[in-house]
Amino acid sequence: MPSGRVKWFDAEKGFGFVSRDDGGKDVFVHRDALPEGVEELAKGTKVEYSIIDTRRGVQAMGLHVLAAPQTGAAAAPEAAKRSPEELNSLLQDLIGVLEQQVMPPLARGRRPDRKTGAKIAELLRAVATDLE
Repeated sequence: MPSGRVKWFDAEKGFGFVSRDDGGKDVFVHRDALPEGVEELAKGTKVEYSIIDTRRGVQAMGLHVLAAPQTGAAAAPEAAKRSPEELNSLLQDLIGVLEQQVMPPLARGRRPDRKTGAKIAELLRAVATDLE
């Protein structure tokens, strides 16, 4: 069953989108696909769902909430942070990825493709959280 994270959901309008973990196109989510008792989805909520192909694109059906998004102190408690050695290794790997996938397109006057940019941004945010 596919999974992903809620990109956004507007409870007033009754729909939103989920970013797929497999990197595919975002999936439309209508309020009818939400589990019983769930009225809205917070950005970043981890979900699992079935997919149907409609005239307007892919749509989630039978959505299940796996984990609520973590925010504030709960998102990065001291005990869960990486050790300095792990963080050093992670930063070295990240620098290599930046040098190979981000800097060449920028040097040619272009931005990296959307998918790569989104993944790199997510990695940078995670490292920034560990550095705080």
